[in-house]
Amino acid sequence: MSSTPVYIVCSPRPLVGKTLVARLLSEFLLLKNGTVSSFDLNLREPTLLDYLPDITETAEVDDTFGKMQLMDRLIVNDGLAKVIDLGFHAFDEFFKMTEEIGFVKEAARRGVAPIVLFVADTDRVSARSYPMLRQQIPATSLVTIDNEYVVRGELPAGFADGRLLRISALPSFLKTYVDRLNFSFTGYLRSERDSSTELHQWIRQNYYNFRELEQSLILQRP
Repeated sequence: MSSTPVYIVCSPRPLVGKTLVARLLSEFLLLKNGTVSSFDLNLREPTLLDYLPDITETAEVDDTFGKMQLMDRLIVNDGLAKVIDLGFHAFDEFFKMTEEIGFVKEAARRGVAPIVLFVADTDRVSARSYPMLRQQIPATSLVTIDNEYVVRGELPAGFADGRLLRISALPSFLKTYVDRLNFSFTGYLRSERDSSTELHQWIRQNYYNFRELEQSLILQRP
């Protein structure tokens, strides 16, 4: 059996587009594979569960029971891709837990491939958190997300050394449109016949980037 991917979309900062990335990735995987399992670790609304209730369940790392429940679901090589929308409030505790239990090594032993998608920002908290991830996560499994709607201009130099995936900025009126709880990226692709629209091309480009990321990770596995 091939490795089961576990995508961890995270940031130590709120309001950087993390849930947007988790939505895009979850819908891409659902379209491609026909199924995906997503986990919502957020405090504020709207959350991933609000957008994709049929494929998302809540999780927490505030206590031992919650941590064990989540890890039991993530460490299984069942061929079902998983997406974690990791809220900023749980960022430190989650990665403290994964380091303590040796999650990366245990995942590799069981045929599970964790991929951390770190949504960058220009603040000091992000700048301090990124080196911590680089010590814990293999370079091939750590991807910096450059959300151009949030980071105006160039990313800080510290983020530019590793793998990078850019999310181009949408105009504000389109951003408001896709932020509606009943909006589906795949649904829009299927219903909008004009493939030249800005939103159509934006969604297709992000899906293409995810496919390229997935392919590159497959090629790197032994």
